Amino acid sequence: MQKNKKTTALVWFRTDLRVQDQHSLTKAVQQHERVVAVYHIPKKWLEFTRWGFKKMERFRANFLLQSLEQLKKDLEQLNISLIVTTGNWTESITRLQKKYSITDIYAQYEWTQEEVDEQNTIPNNVKTHLHYDQFLYHPENIPMAVNQIPEVFTVFRKTCEKQVVVQPPIPIPEAMPTENLIADNPDIPTLNDLGYEEIHQDSRTAIPFVGGEKAAWTRIDEYFWDTKQLSYYKKTRNGLLGKKYSSKLSLWLAYGSISPRSIYAEIKKYEREIGKNESTYWLIFELIWRDYFKFISLKHGNSIFRLGGILNKDYTWDTNPRKIEKWMTGNTPEPFVNANMLELANTGFMSNRGRQNVASFFAKEWKLDWRIGAAYFESMLIDYDVHSNYGNWMYNAGVGNDPRDRKFNIAWQAERYDASGKYQNTWLQKTLF
Repeated sequence: MQKNKKTTALVWFRTDLRVQDQHSLTKAVQQHERVVAVYHIPKKWLEFTRWGFKKMERFRANFLLQSLEQLKKDLEQLNISLIVTTGNWTESITRLQKKYSITDIYAQYEWTQEEVDEQNTIPNNVKTHLHYDQFLYHPENIPMAVNQIPEVFTVFRKTCEKQVVVQPPIPIPEAMPTENLIADNPDIPTLNDLGYEEIHQDSRTAIPFVGGEKAAWTRIDEYFWDTKQLSYYKKTRNGLLGKKYSSKLSLWLAYGSISPRSIYAEIKKYEREIGKNESTYWLIFELIWRDYFKFISLKHGNSIFRLGGILNKDYTWDTNPRKIEKWMTGNTPEPFVNANMLELANTGFMSNRGRQNVASFFAKEWKLDWRIGAAYFESMLIDYDVHSNYGNWMYNAGVGNDPRDRKFNIAWQAERYDASGKYQNTWLQKTLF
């Protein structure tokens, strides 16, 4: 492909922190003589919400910084410099454009409000190239218009499974000339630089992992090929303790350190070489759920952030600060809820089973404004994904895509999934609070 003479492309990384199967990066490298990369940490992420916690607390910030460190190393192998900016995005993008004579910007397309606001600040004299790059099923390939996305997951899943071919991942692009590197590129900020305390990993954590593309592929090797845990995923996925009970790939998917297409391709390879069963399919099933929440977000826009949700339900919600604090600190009448909330506070992670229960308790038992719970998850969860987070919270609050509007029986859930009490004992014996 003929490159555009004397043009400089800026690859704006967002939730796509990888070099493999990265369409924005690949297109920029193919079409421009010079390429610079940027990641921006908005000032808003570092500030406190009205509920007393930061929009991004330290566990999520730490994993993000680890992911950026790995991305910077991987990009340097391609002779591309990664610049990490903080504060005001409009000022950052204007400064970068002037300093490097940016003609084109390549980025992953986003559609939720804060991200759209950022996209709208790109200078008018810069040509913008936005790509859908976080889906398993590309939006252009699904057999329905976005405004016709079914409100029931099963209908969406069955339609796509029958009619959509998952696009194969694309390889790492070729390296740029060495002179493309920036000589005076500053280091990535540390936790302390951003105003956070250092993290000492809790010995009980289910996620003894680090961020970045290399770590994502190490986890694939371990979970798929070394231990063959993938073959047992459906049986163990409702576990609560340890790193083996589920793939934990949501950690890296949240930052785009690995793409769902790459995971899908690796599952298919595993099925050919090791064996196909209900468990190997179930990991694909979960990737489709992830896609579904993104499509629901595309369809309904900012309704996913509204109190009535996508159903516009008119429930009465409480905002009692004392109850909210008790829930966050693991001081509710439900030991199972408390154990899960303490795991989150100490590690930045909680099992899927735990998330369903604590959300149901928050919204259905105490009838608290579900958006506060969603905001706390956004702050704390290392694997926070805006679409899955708000999709799941709407689902559990009865204002989303659950046709049965279920309410969890917490005691029964605890008895079924933690019959011995091992999980609860692990987290209720020693806490941060």
